[in-house]
Amino acid sequence: MKLLVSLAASLLLATPVAAQQLVVGLGYADFNDREATDTTELNVEYHFAPFHEVGRWSFAGATVVTLDEEGDAFVGAGVSGVYDFNQHWFAEVSFMPGAYVDGDSRNDLGNTLEFRSLLAVGRRVSEGAAFSLAVQHKSNGGLGDHNPGVNTLSLRYHHFF
Repeated sequence: MKLLVSLAASLLLATPVAAQQLVVGLGYADFNDREATDTTELNVEYHFAPFHEVGRWSFAGATVVTLDEEGDAFVGAGVSGVYDFNQHWFAEVSFMPGAYVDGDSRNDLGNTLEFRSLLAVGRRVSEGAAFSLAVQHKSNGGLGDHNPGVNTLSLRYHHFF
């Protein structure tokens, strides 16, 4: 667990200055296994400057670190896509494969390799800030014998650089 947290901190601290935004979310994780312990979850994401834009869509590389009250942790990296409805409202989708470690054995998701998908709707409140409401799902996509998955609803704050 200490190794995973150290790796996550290094990943976030080693990101280049050209980053687009830091996103911090607090939510509730609902595990799909009756034996698991549902919990409060903290997500920290770093979205790099977009590498591709088409129409109202922009796509960027992103990283995420998730920790919860039960000691479960996830570190992932992938792609985030943002659709701008107008200058204030946006939608975000992302897909990030990564490593999951359960702090409570009842919260086992069936594999170390897990996939996090996210859908969020947000509103920019200033040049440098936005809020969004996100639904995310983590599962191993059937790669493991056991694949209960976990769903999280979170409120997120975006700080733009």
